[in-house]
Amino acid sequence: MKSELLTALRSAKGFVSGQELCEALGVSRTAVWKGMKKLKEEGYKIESISNKGYRLMESPDIINEDELKSIRKTVWAGKEIVYFNVTDSTNIQAKRLAEDGMPHGTLVLAGAQKAGRGRRGRHWESPEQGGIFMTLLLRPSFTPQKASMLTLVAAMAVAKAIRIETGLPAEIKWPNDIVLNGKKICGILTELNTEIDTINYVVAGIGINVSNQAFGKEINATATSLALEGGGILNRATLIEAVLEQFEYYYEIFCRNLDLSSILDEYNGFLVNRDRQVRILDPKEPFTGIAKGINAKGELLVETENGEKSVSSGEVSVRGIYGYV
Repeated sequence: MKSELLTALRSAKGFVSGQELCEALGVSRTAVWKGMKKLKEEGYKIESISNKGYRLMESPDIINEDELKSIRKTVWAGKEIVYFNVTDSTNIQAKRLAEDGMPHGTLVLAGAQKAGRGRRGRHWESPEQGGIFMTLLLRPSFTPQKASMLTLVAAMAVAKAIRIETGLPAEIKWPNDIVLNGKKICGILTELNTEIDTINYVVAGIGINVSNQAFGKEINATATSLALEGGGILNRATLIEAVLEQFEYYYEIFCRNLDLSSILDEYNGFLVNRDRQVRILDPKEPFTGIAKGINAKGELLVETENGEKSVSSGEVSVRGIYGYV
């Protein structure tokens, strides 16, 4: 009932009476009082005045199911939410839930991860209350050949949400990182379970550094957080909701054409690599060139001495000649 109480408090322009809450939720005054007591214990600042009712004054920075359901504006993204205080990895849990039949759009969240992973099996730092660790479970109807573009869809959604919520100039480092001032602020890991021509499910993991004040020696020079970059005091639930809204928007656009043609110009406007020299770490044949943007298939177009080459995200890593990006 806590999520329903929060929704009612947030939708009210001022105070909402206990009687109104009883009628709206179909519960007793005692149930309302107990619900309010639990919310206060969790850190919500709720003003209560006799003959006026209750008013939500301030929300804590928590990302549990009740909080997120009370602010949800999406149609399907995050309609079902599974939250863990601590888990091994939200991607691992999402895959387990997918095998158990959880629906398209299920959101898996964790307060901290013990085995967070990035691309190519790299460790992802996941300290308690330091960031956002979330995975969306998707059950698309298109073929596995199209699935690699979902990483770019997720990157577009995250970068746009960060810009909207913080005003910070988040950019995309193709194909799966979000950067600020040349340092990584978010990583995306998309994993598939497929048959020959069918996708059983996709899990799109997103890790955002929110309030981290320091990083380990291995990544200290290349990682940053929203707090360190001047994002101020952020409510993680609000940012998660923004990411879900943007993901749902761009995913629906992608599904119309099953390519990135409709968001191509916008994506390239966010691309930090664009018109910069990059080193393509292709294990077969590394090469250097100027990144020109992506095409409708989500491939990175690189201008080289021998002409333009298209690079698939599943084959290589991209590095700038100088610095992280």
